Amino acid sequence: MKKKPSLSFTRRAVVQALMATIATPLAAGAPLVSVRPPKGRGLLRPPGPEALVKKARLSGDVAFAVADAKTGEILEARTPELGIAPASVTKAITALYALDTLGAAHRFKTRVIATGGVTDGVVRGDLVLVGGSDPTTDTRAFAALAAQLKEAGIREVKGDFRVYEGPVATVRSIDPEQPDHVGYSPAVAGIALNFNRVHFEWKRAGGKYTVTMDARAGRYRPEVDIARMKVVQRRAPIYTYEEANGRDNWTVASGALGSGGSRWLPVRRPGLYAGEVFATLARSHGIVLPAAKMQKAAPEGTVLAEIESKPLSDVLRAMLKYSNNLTAEMIGMAATQARTGQARSLAASAREMNAWAKDVLNMQSPAFVDHSGLGGDSRVSAQDMVRGLGAIGHAALLRPLLKPVKLLDSQGRLVNEHPVQADAKTGTLNFVSGLGGYVTTPEGRELVFAIFVADEGIRAGITRAQRERPPGGRSYATRARRLQRQLIMRWGAVYDSAA
Repeated sequence: MKKKPSLSFTRRAVVQALMATIATPLAAGAPLVSVRPPKGRGLLRPPGPEALVKKARLSGDVAFAVADAKTGEILEARTPELGIAPASVTKAITALYALDTLGAAHRFKTRVIATGGVTDGVVRGDLVLVGGSDPTTDTRAFAALAAQLKEAGIREVKGDFRVYEGPVATVRSIDPEQPDHVGYSPAVAGIALNFNRVHFEWKRAGGKYTVTMDARAGRYRPEVDIARMKVVQRRAPIYTYEEANGRDNWTVASGALGSGGSRWLPVRRPGLYAGEVFATLARSHGIVLPAAKMQKAAPEGTVLAEIESKPLSDVLRAMLKYSNNLTAEMIGMAATQARTGQARSLAASAREMNAWAKDVLNMQSPAFVDHSGLGGDSRVSAQDMVRGLGAIGHAALLRPLLKPVKLLDSQGRLVNEHPVQADAKTGTLNFVSGLGGYVTTPEGRELVFAIFVADEGIRAGITRAQRERPPGGRSYATRARRLQRQLIMRWGAVYDSAA
């Protein structure tokens, strides 16, 4: 249990803060499951859940469930069995899946292997860059890997330079329904560099644009040839993409560029991207490598260089904080590979996680289609998510990795400290907003909850080109997040006592 902060807030203050955030008269709530009235102390009853939902003005479905963390008893719910897209709340289940399968101390390793032996600094066979499902490697890490080759005395490679992407399947895009240019849906493989994104930068001078495509990280900025950009005179579409001649070929509309700027674009060939950048870094140490070739089978030979990730628990904490999709997919597939010996696709790996969630977390009908929640076809109910998050022994593993949820003061403003403490994973898609996690009430009662809001009718009408910033999407998400905070504050007041 978390240590309660030393605050002047009282339960009365919690209720007053919650009541101050809505302007409508209190409405009687819809029938709830095992509702307990607040105990004495002259407290006013907080707004009912239906009053909060009505005030939020959210179209579509609103579903939630909150349970006692010790007993699993559902305390309050609204359409708790309705399956809704969980968005990135999925990552909380992925984190538990990886922790249970790989262990919190697990470290992912990326290696360079020489086949055929080494004589006097000369690799007689091939040199192979080997992916180990580490989603955190960036150009700085590859620079350290190249430096190890120099320290090992490597001067020359007689054979080929190859890249083995790892034992899991390579997927062109996490969600092919997303626009081609969005960096949050890159290719997935057993190797990653800069989250499988390339940095596109443009500047205008003398009426002309200069562009660069590079793999920057820290002081390193190696330019790449695997991804190319061409500025075209048009206003729309802003970007076009095609795969041709072994490269990612992009065009961008000049009318959208302005005087200068930059953004990260997804990489569709992670192995070749990693190989090109590693060869550039090796060249800086006098080791000239030929153009990278892909290799399907795991190599055998001598390990010349190796880097490893931070412990899995640290990787997951960052994944949950920044909601990185690639990290979730790579870790989820690595867990499936470890459990079954194969991870042939995101969908197949998600099915394995579904089966695990039923068996280990006692979830009834999870239907995840990936590990990140980016795929909009995933479905899970609020009640089922509460079962998963509240599974015995797993909450203690997950909660320390989650971000605190900022709640509201009596003026409706976000505050850093609040007598109700909540740690949760957010989830956002177009016209979908989710939140799932844990609450500690002012008196120390532990709750577990899930809240899902979605309007599938509006989602269905959004074109592929609109999916990055659909009209009305930001306002919908803002109202949903406010409702989620108000519900948490309500539960912290109504269910404060365990009696």
